[in-house]
Amino acid sequence: MIKTILWDVDGTLLDFEAAQRAAITALFAEFGFGECTEEMLARYDEINVGFWKRLERGELTRQQVLTGRFEQFFGEYGVDVSAVPEFNDRYQLKLGDTIVFRDGSYDLVRSLRGRVRQFVVSNGTVAAQTKKLKLSGLGELMDGVFLSEELGVEKPSPAFFEKVFAGIPPAAPREVMIVGDSLTSDILGGMNAGIVACWYDPLGLPVPEGYRPDYVIRDLRELPACLDGEEVP
Repeated sequence: MIKTILWDVDGTLLDFEAAQRAAITALFAEFGFGECTEEMLARYDEINVGFWKRLERGELTRQQVLTGRFEQFFGEYGVDVSAVPEFNDRYQLKLGDTIVFRDGSYDLVRSLRGRVRQFVVSNGTVAAQTKKLKLSGLGELMDGVFLSEELGVEKPSPAFFEKVFAGIPPAAPREVMIVGDSLTSDILGGMNAGIVACWYDPLGLPVPEGYRPDYVIRDLRELPACLDGEEVP
């Protein structure tokens, strides 16, 4: 039986794409860069995902990710690259302005209080995640928050989970479940740490070779059954 849940935030509890889209669109207007088209937003998303995966593999530092993605994006579209540091700082705060819950996640987290302990585990920046958790109300429902920027190590590194385990009440590994949408950070991290891994897969994608999630759910409301070891239809 699961007694502790480690929640990913972006793309799991909250709709990250909606927040990203709103933040970049608003900042392009604020900085006088003109319209950020659908094509540009799609291209930025590709660049951003690539940079974060390189961070997960230990190929880049966090600061190289935060500025490098915008440097590449701006460079491709002829936007003033010198504005990147200020743009990124404003972007971290803007990300927290748009709160869209996935699958009634707020009500789910609230309903699980008292049944299991719940913690946030995120690679997102402290500035962005602190604002999101406050405005969404999710922060008040959690038993704790673990952000890689503060821990000094990223998911999926075993060292990240070692620091999490050191900061939560004692629990057997198979009584701890990580729930997240990212195979490369959440699921691989859970596998590396020897805990139960639940892949949130709303698009119904096949599980790639090399990954072994214990559970795969398409809707977060399927999670309570998994906590008791039930099969997900």
